[in-house]
Amino acid sequence: MYYFQKRGFEVCRRIAERLGIRTRVVRTSFIYLTFVTLGFGFALYLFLAFWLKIKDLIYTKRTSVFDL
Repeated sequence: MYYFQKRGFEVCRRIAERLGIRTRVVRTSFIYLTFVTLGFGFALYLFLAFWLKIKDLIYTKRTSVFDL
């Protein structure tokens, strides 16, 4: 479990920080959503991971012109 937390997409952590709640609550919500909706929660998680990755690539803060 620690391996996935350290090297995962960090979707749950980023959502929890944005909403001001614990990461564990967001993770369990995704797990319950996946079981209740037969996989929709997992698809939503992958979509959010992809979206956050693209957002990070577009909005990277560069310190100087030479960081391109």
